Amino acid sequence: MPFGLTSGYSRGAFINTNNSMPDTKNAAKAARPRSRKLIEDMLKERQQMLVLLWELSKLDLGKTDDSTRQTLEDFQEILVDYIAAAHFGLYQRIAEGNERRQAVLDIAREIYPRIARSTDIAVEFTEKYDSPNADTVTTKLAGDLSLLAEELTSRIELEDRLITAMLGGDFPIPKAPSAA
Repeated sequence: MPFGLTSGYSRGAFINTNNSMPDTKNAAKAARPRSRKLIEDMLKERQQMLVLLWELSKLDLGKTDDSTRQTLEDFQEILVDYIAAAHFGLYQRIAEGNERRQAVLDIAREIYPRIARSTDIAVEFTEKYDSPNADTVTTKLAGDLSLLAEELTSRIELEDRLITAMLGGDFPIPKAPSAA
């Protein structure tokens, strides 16, 4: 598990030129805007992914026309972008040992196995449907999409817990688009 999390200083976290104790409060404040921006970017990717997932779910998946193939391709691209944005926006900071808040570390340790599982399922989905034959799309896409949607729902709930721990309860996390 990549979260062999420690509470010590990490390499390069502070540049201390006057041999005094590093100012951890100011360093944390400086890091938070960067974390906030990465998380906001990840949330935009997530929102776009959910919209495409919804659009894909409304299609007749029993046939493989150009519209279905294009929506599937668009969905896969944004799914990969979202997974990557989540990695860089949430998990990388923790995995590299740059997070010192114990509440954040505790949540990360708790949720990471489920996050990793959902990542694996998303990667398997994108590999399977990268260049699918028509039979795979018509016979398996609906079931695979359902499994992926369930995993993504769980992942989003877990990510929201971590985001709240990292940025506070007043950070506005957008809700999933409604089926209007």
